[in-house]
Amino acid sequence: MTNPQWNAVDAYFTETIAPADEVLTAALADSAAAGLPEIAVAPNQGKLLHLLALTQGARTVLEIGTLGGYSTIWLARALPADGRLITLEYDPVHADVARANIARAGLEKIVEVRTGAALDSLPLLEAEDAGPFDLVFIDADKVNNPRYVEWALKLSRPGTLIIVDNVVRGGKITTPNPEDPAITGTRELFDLVAAEPRLDATALQTVGAKGYDGLLIARVVD
Repeated sequence: MTNPQWNAVDAYFTETIAPADEVLTAALADSAAAGLPEIAVAPNQGKLLHLLALTQGARTVLEIGTLGGYSTIWLARALPADGRLITLEYDPVHADVARANIARAGLEKIVEVRTGAALDSLPLLEAEDAGPFDLVFIDADKVNNPRYVEWALKLSRPGTLIIVDNVVRGGKITTPNPEDPAITGTRELFDLVAAEPRLDATALQTVGAKGYDGLLIARVVD
């Protein structure tokens, strides 16, 4: 689902208050040249992640789903020089593209890209005492979103912000008994968050260059 007016408004927002720079433009271009799917967050959404990390005063960030590192760059730019961002990417080709994009951005000392299934990497982070993270951004396979939020809780502290992308699914989130595993996983995510007393959450619908979708934003309260 798309709409020319949505795209025009997104372009206006980007040009006026979230302008691209050479590093971000090159990250998208190199990702496309490497054949990565064009599913990175929109520029104004990347700026939103950046501002949320700044507002949070984040020093440590966990990202689940790196793709080409576009959102990673937005988030890492919000961190102090001694900050730390760990991003998990399943596909080794995607991870290599992301590492190159992150290095071009001068963020390789802050960002660590780990390759492999996130559900294998997350227990290792717990074993390493890598947390707690101040902000967790989840933008990976939707089937496992509930498990990712469970792990985000394990690796969090009171006050941690958890953001989950793509939770509207073009409006299909309201489909009863969906056959699409991505929608099933997303509905399970909402059920989990609604029942979890340690989370205070809301969700927002978005329209724009990336179509009709939305974000879930939760704060760890205990």
